[in-house]
Amino acid sequence: MDLSIVIPLLNERESLPELHAWIRNVLDDLPWSWEILFVDDGSQDGSWEVITALAAKDPAVKGVRFSRNYGKSAALQTAFSRVKGNVVITMDADLQDNPEEIPALVHMIREEGFDLVSGWKKVRHDPALTKNLPSKFYNWTVRRMTGIPLHDFNCGLKAYKREVVRAIEIYGDMHRYIPVLAKWAGFHRIGEKVVRHQERKFGVSKFGVERFVRGPLDLLSVMFISRFGKRPMHFFGPLGVLFFLIGLVILLVLSWQKLMHHEYGIADRPLFYFGILALIMGTQLFVTGFLAELISRSASQRNDYLIRETTGI
Repeated sequence: MDLSIVIPLLNERESLPELHAWIRNVLDDLPWSWEILFVDDGSQDGSWEVITALAAKDPAVKGVRFSRNYGKSAALQTAFSRVKGNVVITMDADLQDNPEEIPALVHMIREEGFDLVSGWKKVRHDPALTKNLPSKFYNWTVRRMTGIPLHDFNCGLKAYKREVVRAIEIYGDMHRYIPVLAKWAGFHRIGEKVVRHQERKFGVSKFGVERFVRGPLDLLSVMFISRFGKRPMHFFGPLGVLFFLIGLVILLVLSWQKLMHHEYGIADRPLFYFGILALIMGTQLFVTGFLAELISRSASQRNDYLIRETTGI
């Protein structure tokens, strides 16, 4: 199959028929085989019934339904394990992503050789204080920390080679950092395309203020996992040894002063307690690294539970 279009959604029943018709209008005249995979992330508004009706009329439509809400990352991970297209497009279901961008994105993957192309909503139709300004600051921070020169990491409209979506694993809220995960998986041809941003036509945004807390924490997680996920001892080990040696040296110096210079009352000195603390912290960090190594060698895939929580068509 040439193309798979992945659409995660939560309570978007009003927009689904229009989005499906819009995609068909764009792709019907193109010489590609394609599929549309809707992933219903536990909707309660009848979205699954709309997807079922679309699939009954259109054999290109497929659907996956979660028994409850697991989040966008889980929806994308489940879809990525099922897609058949050589090129994979992801887009949101709220009609803010324009399907007319799909042919150009596919061209950049197939003809220009990119592994991943991320949309850039250069002109946004969102509130400035609650979305635009925080988004600019967030993207600037991620660019500086990762070295990936994208302007809009969180844009839902992206194109991938199938090899990319098969190679990465996303969970939690890691969907914001798919370009980072792709880079650390060895896919360095990451491009960007300016795309049109539509105003929301139905419903409300499903992301609240909690994203301002989760986003930075997830960034720290993805940076750590990307660099040390397979070798956590390389992170915890040196820190543990450093703190242990600092504490050991402090205690040895204090012991030398007591034995050779007959200094008493060293237990009343703050430096003594700092040495004890450093010794304990060093031991804990080293043990943490050792346990993390054992876990990383034996842990199963984080998203295996989703297999038991889906219904498909």
